Amino acid sequence: MKKATGMNWRSILKNISPYNLKKAYLYMRHFGLSGFFEKLTDRFADAGIPYGEWRKEHAATAEELQRQAKTVFADPVRFSILVPLYQTPEQFLRRMLDSVLEQSYGGWELVLADASPLLSGEEKTALSDVVRGYQQRDARIRYRILEKNGGISENTNRALEMAEGAYVCFLDHDDLLEPDALFELAKAVREHPDADLLYTDEDKTNADESEFFQPHFKPDLNPDLLCANNYICHFLAVRTSLARELGGLDPAFDGAQDHDFIFRASERAQSVVHIPRVLYHWRVHASSTADNPFSKEYAFEAGKRAVEAHLARCGERAQVSRLKDAGFYRVRYEIREKPMVSVIIPNKDHPELLAACVGSIWQKTSYADYEILVVENNSEDAATFRYYEELEKQASGQGRRLKVLRWPGRGFCYPAINNFGAAAAAGEYLILLNNDVTVISNDWMEEMLGVCSRPGTGIVGARLYYPDDTIQHAGIIVGIGGVAGNVFVGLKRQQSGYMHKAALMQDLSAVTAACMMVKKSVYEELGGMEERLSVAFNDVDLCLRAREAGFLVVYDPYVEMYHHESSSRGAEDDEKKIRRFQKEIEFMRTRWINILKDGDPYYNPNLSLKTWHYELRR
Repeated sequence: MKKATGMNWRSILKNISPYNLKKAYLYMRHFGLSGFFEKLTDRFADAGIPYGEWRKEHAATAEELQRQAKTVFADPVRFSILVPLYQTPEQFLRRMLDSVLEQSYGGWELVLADASPLLSGEEKTALSDVVRGYQQRDARIRYRILEKNGGISENTNRALEMAEGAYVCFLDHDDLLEPDALFELAKAVREHPDADLLYTDEDKTNADESEFFQPHFKPDLNPDLLCANNYICHFLAVRTSLARELGGLDPAFDGAQDHDFIFRASERAQSVVHIPRVLYHWRVHASSTADNPFSKEYAFEAGKRAVEAHLARCGERAQVSRLKDAGFYRVRYEIREKPMVSVIIPNKDHPELLAACVGSIWQKTSYADYEILVVENNSEDAATFRYYEELEKQASGQGRRLKVLRWPGRGFCYPAINNFGAAAAAGEYLILLNNDVTVISNDWMEEMLGVCSRPGTGIVGARLYYPDDTIQHAGIIVGIGGVAGNVFVGLKRQQSGYMHKAALMQDLSAVTAACMMVKKSVYEELGGMEERLSVAFNDVDLCLRAREAGFLVVYDPYVEMYHHESSSRGAEDDEKKIRRFQKEIEFMRTRWINILKDGDPYYNPNLSLKTWHYELRR
């Protein structure tokens, strides 16, 4: 779960089997040799704290479960756990049933809709006998033999018809719940009585449950990430009345019926609550999608259609395509009209950096309607001013729009320089760009505009690389390093990081102003950048104020740039700079104490704030 510094060969050797060798061959065919080894590195990288050890430390103890069982809620909620059965292997069926019976919270019913008895005589008797035996042990288990196998959506809907609880929960027939899963749901409903949709973290377990692995520590509701991947998945609970209003699961999306249902439920939900605990175990075996993502190709086409249907309902004009990784998608948003864009580049000396920056924009930008505003900041080298004259002449001769503005202030105040440039900007959209950044992708401006022009979106950030093709910026998490820090720093460009987050469009609390697009109307509404943060955290503060005002801040990995970080400003290494930096830290800690205390909603409290590669937190 951290930067791949080397492969854990012991784990690789432990997992060698004929089945895994066959699966490795399929992956190699799909991703190619180099891509396969990158996936292998991600999967078996040394992840600091072993998850098995971490899980034992964080699982509810026997004493805690006993206390939970004795807890009396003033207005207890009842959960209906819906399970469609279909030729379920007996050992997996028993373990699923046991995991429900072991719940510390007693307000539940288990609704089983069984389509498999129609398929074979011996299995029908064995499966039915197992369920009947469990019914004798606990009357909360309800069992329905279906007249026909209608597929996973229809079979689940038949269970939904039987549900009597206030919330319905979705459990696969071969998966497991942690014993405190329903208690945590009940507690969350008590704390958030308006919650219409709740979900938890999850992990995977092998067939014999000897190992638990690949924990998925999720963020709170993240609409753009949900379009990129069904990250919510398990364990899902939805208010029963809402589930029925939605008509249950839609068979047209079988294979990705949960993704489609989550979209429709979240669009209507009054409140969506995330419980940051691993309460669901997704069982991995030879025929499961969890273990072999290529086993259900139709499911990923259905997922693509689910994303498209969601975007259509939301009035978005976009194209959805599948990524190489199964179950992951890219959304390309169409530009609303053809607005003008103002690119603001603060500069002090270092004409060679500015030349590379402006040159890359002119050479590679396919979008036509933009201007460049170079904001001169107290340069001292005569060569810089000669270059300004040359640059303006070059722009004029080529019919390009470029101005050099003289900021009247003294010293260095990054927010004031950008605010000055923004006031002079003619564009409806602003791009704040460092002078040590160079463009990689030709359609970068269209890409940013497509995302930023959506209603409700205020800011869009980019994926930035060091010159050695390792990541410098793939989004910012509040709390990392004390205040805020970039994630996935140093990860190889071709790697996608924990749960592919370095390579997926998603909503975040902050992105860097080294390359940031912001609606000018939003920038003005917020009063621009905070000038008391002259060097550090001013971009984070701007993003947090945008979020506070109700706008989305989006990390877009398809906007790629090279960034020679702080090349022109120098290091933070003298006493005056250190004192200034400490003051800015205190400013941020005072203004944003709530998010620093409660945690970044787009991160997860189970993950470390001391590192930036999604490592486990002690």
